[in-house]
Amino acid sequence: MEWPRTVDDAVAMQERLRTQVITTSAPELRIDTVAGLDVGYRGDDAVVGVCVVFDAKTLEVADEVVVEDTTDFPYIPGLFAFREMPVLLRTLDRVTVAPDLLVADGQGLAHPRRFGLACHLGVHTGIPSIGVAKNAMGSFDAPGEKRGAASDLVMDDEVVGRALRTQDGVKPVFVSVGHKIDLDRACAEVLRLAPRYRLPETTRRADTLTRRAASSG
Repeated sequence: MEWPRTVDDAVAMQERLRTQVITTSAPELRIDTVAGLDVGYRGDDAVVGVCVVFDAKTLEVADEVVVEDTTDFPYIPGLFAFREMPVLLRTLDRVTVAPDLLVADGQGLAHPRRFGLACHLGVHTGIPSIGVAKNAMGSFDAPGEKRGAASDLVMDDEVVGRALRTQDGVKPVFVSVGHKIDLDRACAEVLRLAPRYRLPETTRRADTLTRRAASSG
């Protein structure tokens, strides 16, 4: 597809595509495989995209792909997807195990235009998607200290996600819907993917591969 080359065109694309986001789960939604996606940088324009597909039950790695590329879209908050989507789509094209769920290291609806990277990935591919971010975009009250405790993540008086405690006493992660999944199910999947650590295994493994690939160049 033709990607926008200007800020105005990119914002216009987000405004147009956000109307296609589905924030409910299909009754028959079954998640047997989950992909973690991440992008690293080797400088201003050299990027490394990673896709790791897991068995959702065992959390064993079923496939992983690393792709190197370049980007010429500027680094602008709220428009990161236009730097990262092209290389991530190339990784998805190369995996041999089709994912039932995409987990982006970033935001979904928790975005100024309600169309973060997870939404863009989901709408473009048609695959259910969620954003799991390390830092909040929006305001929240601290959730309880126990695993599974959660509180609303709010932007402009609208609930756009949740602060979710994945382990007792650790900092929460910030979960937001990307596409074709509801927030309760998204949080349940994140907890399933984070049996031992703060970050889900999808994010941990993708981040490890991204750092390794980016530092080897």
